Amino acid sequence: MPAAFSGNRLGWLLLLCLSLSGGSPTDLVSQELKQATKESVSNATFVEYEVLLPGVSGTYVEKNITLDSATRIELSCRLDNKYSHLKSLQVIWKRGNETIRHINKTENSWSIQLRILDNSNLGSYSCTLKGEEEISAMFHLQVPTIEGKEKPIVSYEGDTAVMICKSSGYTPIAWTWYMTNGSEQIAINDSLLADKYAVNKISANVTHLKILKLTKEDDGVYCCEAAFELGKSKGKLMLKVLSFMVPLKPFLAIVAEAVILVTIVFLYEIYSKKKEKHAEDEKEFDQVEQLKSEESNGLENSSTRHRKI
Repeated sequence: MPAAFSGNRLGWLLLLCLSLSGGSPTDLVSQELKQATKESVSNATFVEYEVLLPGVSGTYVEKNITLDSATRIELSCRLDNKYSHLKSLQVIWKRGNETIRHINKTENSWSIQLRILDNSNLGSYSCTLKGEEEISAMFHLQVPTIEGKEKPIVSYEGDTAVMICKSSGYTPIAWTWYMTNGSEQIAINDSLLADKYAVNKISANVTHLKILKLTKEDDGVYCCEAAFELGKSKGKLMLKVLSFMVPLKPFLAIVAEAVILVTIVFLYEIYSKKKEKHAEDEKEFDQVEQLKSEESNGLENSSTRHRKI
C-alpha cells in the first residue's frame, strides 16, 4: 500500500508539473500510460499462444493476437506428432528481418518469450522450419480493432446524424472523434461546438457522435480513435448528406414525363382536328364546285334545246 500510494502521489506531482509547463491533456495521458506500464510490467499478465504446424511443405499458418495492455507473452510453434519423424530441422524465429533467439519447449515445439510494453513491440513474428520441407507460421500482435459501420450513413440537410463506434471485449482509456478533410484529420471538440456536435459515451466500450443541423459541408469521412495502453486504434465511418430535392427527383422525372406525354397527346388531338376540318372544308369545296359545274352544264343544255326549237 505505501508503495502504491507513493507511486500515485508521484503521478499526480508529474501531472501538476506538466500542466504548469503547458503540456496537453493527450501528452499527460500518454506519459501517465508509459509510467504506469513501466511500473506494472513486472506484474503484467502472462499469456501463451501456440500454432500447430501441419507438416505439409509450403504450408503457411497465420494467427491474429489482440492485446490492449502490457503483457508477457510466449509464442510457440509445434509440429504435428504425425511429422515427428522429420529430422535435422532448422528453426528460425524472426520479426521482419531481425532474427530472434528461441527456446526448445519440447522436441517438436519451439517458442519465444516477449515483454510487450508499448506499440513498438507489436507487429508480426514468424517461425520457419527448414529441412526436407519448409513450413511457416506468422503471429500478428495488434491492438483491438474498432467496429464502425461499413455502409455509408445517409441523412438529409437539417436533420441529425448519429455515428457509433464500438470496441468489443476491450475497454479503451479514451475516445476521440475526427473529421477527415482530405489528408488532414480535424479533432471534434463538442464542448466548444455544443450547438453542432455532441459526444456521448454510452459505456466504456461504446461512443456516439451526434451531428446536429446537417449541411452539405458535413458530408465526408469521420474517424473514431480509441486509446489503449499499447496504442491507438481507429474506425472509419462515411456520412452522406443529401438535399431534400434528391428523393423528389424520381417523382419529378415521372411528372415531367407525364406532362410531356399529355402535351404530345394534346398537340396530336389539335393537329388531328385541324386535319379533319381541313379535309371537310376541301370536301365541301369540291361539292360546291361540283354543284356549280352541274348547274353550268344544265344551263348550257337548256340553251341548246331552246336553239333547236
